[in-house]
Amino acid sequence: MKRALLLATVVLLIAVVVVGCAAPAPVAAPTTAPVAAPTTAPAAAPTAAPAPTTAPAPTAAPAPTAVPATAAPEAKVQDVVTWYEYDQNNTDPAADERVGNAYLRNTIPLFDKAFEGKWKWVNIPKAFDRMTADLVTAVQASSDEVPDLYEVSDSQDMVTFYQNGTLQDLTDWAKAQSWWGDLDPNGIEACQGPDGKLYCIPIAQRPHLVYVWKDRFPNGYPKTPEEFMTEAERLKAEGLYPITFFGSTDVAGEGLTRAVWTTIASYGGKLDDGQGKMVLNTPENIVAIQFLRDIVAKGYVPEIAFAGGFQEEEAFKDASAGSFPTGLFGYRYVNPLTAPSGKKYAKGNEEDMLDAIAAGDVYLTHFIAAEGQKPGCGISVAGLVIPVGAKNVAGAQEHINWIMDQGQNADWVMGPGGGFPVLKATQSDPLFQTPFYKEAAEAVGASHCRQWFGSLLRPDEAQDMIMKGIYKLIKEDPTADIATELIKVQDEYNAGK
Repeated sequence: MKRALLLATVVLLIAVVVVGCAAPAPVAAPTTAPVAAPTTAPAAAPTAAPAPTTAPAPTAAPAPTAVPATAAPEAKVQDVVTWYEYDQNNTDPAADERVGNAYLRNTIPLFDKAFEGKWKWVNIPKAFDRMTADLVTAVQASSDEVPDLYEVSDSQDMVTFYQNGTLQDLTDWAKAQSWWGDLDPNGIEACQGPDGKLYCIPIAQRPHLVYVWKDRFPNGYPKTPEEFMTEAERLKAEGLYPITFFGSTDVAGEGLTRAVWTTIASYGGKLDDGQGKMVLNTPENIVAIQFLRDIVAKGYVPEIAFAGGFQEEEAFKDASAGSFPTGLFGYRYVNPLTAPSGKKYAKGNEEDMLDAIAAGDVYLTHFIAAEGQKPGCGISVAGLVIPVGAKNVAGAQEHINWIMDQGQNADWVMGPGGGFPVLKATQSDPLFQTPFYKEAAEAVGASHCRQWFGSLLRPDEAQDMIMKGIYKLIKEDPTADIATELIKVQDEYNAGK
């Protein structure tokens, strides 16, 4: 029994050994390793040590996932940021600034296409009566909001900007451009600071003249103060007014820059001494203000002229007033119109005035003039400036050159410019050969046009003070001594109070 048990144990152990010695299946080594079969299993064939499965060629170290060839970084499109008083997103056909709004809406895509991949025009609309102060504030605060380009709609603002160091000197750059030699010298002068340097690029000139209902003056518009008084009395007898004008102190004395200055200039007057001092008490100024006082006192001017809010325009719209001295660009706002004949121009946009002029119902002319004087004429310039702190000066310069190109210049003048081209080449463009522009050119050619503020370095302050003084003399206290009031205003200004 023990023997049998021992034998079973040995057999079991052998089986365990045999099983334990068996090579793993993949190796396929001989189970019994027979000594007598060298031909079958030569000792030199170490099948048991698998051939280094062709040591995977550096597949183990993956090739640097084809790092793309470092291509030059794609150029980033840069914004050219502008501030205009117009809003490209305002599509209201009745909006006051519809002409400028439409210009931006139509022209921004053209610029972006012309400079695709390089510049993108981004316009930020600004309120016209806040733009100047907003730019001065932004520059002084070194704000990120400083635009690359700013639309100057009134060259009077140039003095304010100069006083506050708001603008970059463009003199050398402008003189190096191909269009420089073609600029009207009057436009250049309006863009220069007191130091003689150029701070804006002039694109459109905006002179002041007189809009006239032809049927109200069958013998033509008066040329002298005496002729004016005769016609005024005739019209008054017919229940009409010979003239309406911006006579209020609204908009910080804006009325001074229009009919009031036109009248003073037509009498040979001025408001400064050429050295930065205000000079109001002169014989020419006194007689000019007396003329204004007289036409108001005699009832030749409608009461609405002093209401503010541009309501003086209403008297010309309905032809109850025969003439309206204002800026050339006024045609955009004075509509709809009813002619003396009853004919209506009622599109409700800038075409109404142009249609009335083309039909011969309205014409443009110069103002009256005192003996020995040329008719007075205020003038301003619209253009572009580059503020201190602009982030994309190169883009701003290229934008200006694009606007000054013949393919774009006329459209800017007709759009935001609202005046005559400063570029002489553009003046011959067919757009400026219409009755409106031809009559305006004749009127301006017969006038002595100049900026009202002369050498005054605080024009905004001066404008408000002078207009308030004149309003007092012609409306509030028509018996006050003119010279005394003028001295009071000029002394206050010159004292810097």
